[in-house]
Amino acid sequence: MELLTLARRIGEPVAVALGAGAQETAGTLAEYGAVRVLTADAPEFADYLVVPKVDAVQAAFQAVSPAAVLFPSSAEGKEIAARLAVRIGSGIITDAVDLEPGEEGPVATQSVFAAAFTTKSRVSQGTPVITVKPNSAAPEAAAAAGTVEPLEVSFSEQARGTKVTSRTPRESTGRPELTEAAIVVSGGRGVGGAENFPVVEALADSLGAAVGASRAAVDAGWYPHTNQVGQTGKSVSPQL
Repeated sequence: MELLTLARRIGEPVAVALGAGAQETAGTLAEYGAVRVLTADAPEFADYLVVPKVDAVQAAFQAVSPAAVLFPSSAEGKEIAARLAVRIGSGIITDAVDLEPGEEGPVATQSVFAAAFTTKSRVSQGTPVITVKPNSAAPEAAAAAGTVEPLEVSFSEQARGTKVTSRTPRESTGRPELTEAAIVVSGGRGVGGAENFPVVEALADSLGAAVGASRAAVDAGWYPHTNQVGQTGKSVSPQL
């Protein structure tokens, strides 16, 4: 919904929805400005890593000839974006926090070097491929047609190169995903020890927040490495 809100600044958004449940999401995508929704479902999307989705997005790119291609700045989103940029011979901008139209193409704002600087950049070759950090834009509803169209995808030889052999669900804490959370409560050396982290968790739960930890706290064994925030941990973009 954030990506659609930003995409409306530079044109009429066409959304791509892949895998099981793609049809069900079309209504929401239309509500936030998708003029068309290209859908595809195939076992490859679930059974193999990344490349089948790159094949699908490339097919959508060729069908639409867009002004830009936007992805979320997740680990998978950035890998798909990078592979697509290589295939179509375009420049890529990652971790954008804002997007605006420009005379020579979309201009992306990035917060770089641990937020010490703000830069504005544009892709100078090919169709811009841009990944956007979560919580960068407030989703704004703007109803559009949302015409659902099937997307024909021909999978490349590389699509079956890495097979998913098993899946283990993560134990749910009931808290939001750290990298996408609007609020993060993070603990460091000041917490004093693992026995005091329940204070951080209690505050996070009262705010509906995710729990983070500094490198010092993680290295000391006070909290799991999966919750480490920072340049050597997870990149977060909360509003608080």
